[in-house]
Amino acid sequence: MTEDYMEFVSNVKNKLGIDLTLYKEAQMKRRLTSLRDKNGYQSFHHYLAAIYQDESLLEEFLDRITINVSEFYRNPKRWEVLKSFILPQMVKRKQKLNIWSAACSTGEEPYSIAIMLKENFPGTDFYVLATDIDSRVLEKAKRAVYPEQSLKELPAGLKQKYFKQEHNGYSVHDAIKQHVQFKKHDLLVDEYPANIDLIICRNVLIYLTDKAKAVIYKKFTRSLKQKGVLFVGSTEQIFSPEQYGFTLMDTFFYQHYKD
Repeated sequence: MTEDYMEFVSNVKNKLGIDLTLYKEAQMKRRLTSLRDKNGYQSFHHYLAAIYQDESLLEEFLDRITINVSEFYRNPKRWEVLKSFILPQMVKRKQKLNIWSAACSTGEEPYSIAIMLKENFPGTDFYVLATDIDSRVLEKAKRAVYPEQSLKELPAGLKQKYFKQEHNGYSVHDAIKQHVQFKKHDLLVDEYPANIDLIICRNVLIYLTDKAKAVIYKKFTRSLKQKGVLFVGSTEQIFSPEQYGFTLMDTFFYQHYKD
């Protein structure tokens, strides 16, 4: 790690509260060097000074480190497993489901689970907490208006049933939005919610170091209720899940058994 980049990492942690050492170094440094060069700065020292003075540069920086890519029912085969195998077990045991969509980006994921429950388990009471570190994407999530491309994996008929077409995209119906609460949250720093039945955290942990992932998995287990489930992304399988109190239920689904 060059001295210029080390100074940048240290200052970002001290002034913005973001610890870049918890992200994979080569990947993060390459991404931020590209961003710095695009904006015409020769050093991280000068780039950081510009970030503090220009809100748009700060937003661009936060966007680059958080990787905001999402869509409804992303990796649909895994959502089918959730609908057919995971949720029926939960609904049978619970009167109300508490769900956490962690690092939710622009909201497609929490709205997807709300639509799935509303459509397939209509008598079930549920609450979805949706969190992200980026305030800007949370504002987009609250507006809940999406381009058609984001809805391409939705099962047939759901677009007409749960969205209203507008001139600039498709807006989520209020009947779905009322089940979802958005909140700013940093997985690496902030306190985790408790008594959660299902945590959905997908396509985020791949950017973190093994040490950071281990800390997050342990915190997830403390968040989950007995037999609670963690749903991760398609490149994020947990090796030796038992060390975190998890057992494999299905591919990318881990159930927690408290001691």
